[in-house]
Amino acid sequence: MPQSLSKVLIHIIFSTKNRTPFLKDPAFRERLNGYMVGTLDNLRCPSLQVGAVEDHIHILCHLSRTMSVAELVEEIKKSSSKWVKAEMPSLHDFYWQSGYGVFSVSPSAVDEVVAYIVNQEEHHRKRTFQEEFRLFLQRHGIEYDERYVWD
Repeated sequence: MPQSLSKVLIHIIFSTKNRTPFLKDPAFRERLNGYMVGTLDNLRCPSLQVGAVEDHIHILCHLSRTMSVAELVEEIKKSSSKWVKAEMPSLHDFYWQSGYGVFSVSPSAVDEVVAYIVNQEEHHRKRTFQEEFRLFLQRHGIEYDERYVWD
């Protein structure tokens, strides 16, 4: 087979440093979401849905066959952090957390994940980011040490 073909869908989740609610302004979050969509397109990892809330972000995207998950997350965090600070000088202390979660998504589950990301505001009336993230880890069978998950 002369071509290398792939379709890998991933759900990426990471928070702001110490889960500080830097992203309180809904209009600014929408602009950040748009910036992330453009960045992902430029990285050849087109998004299906991006959704930021006050203290974290969810991204559903394709993973390019030429990029590792670690490279992708590093680039979108670095790029968006610079963008946030340039666009909103009052957020000069803005940082993303060091870690992240990435979960594989079956094409048959895309609609469900998109709906989940779109309805973030509603989910967080019932549970915190930390509670939500622990549930993702448990559902995906990922063992973790609580001491090293948060920063």
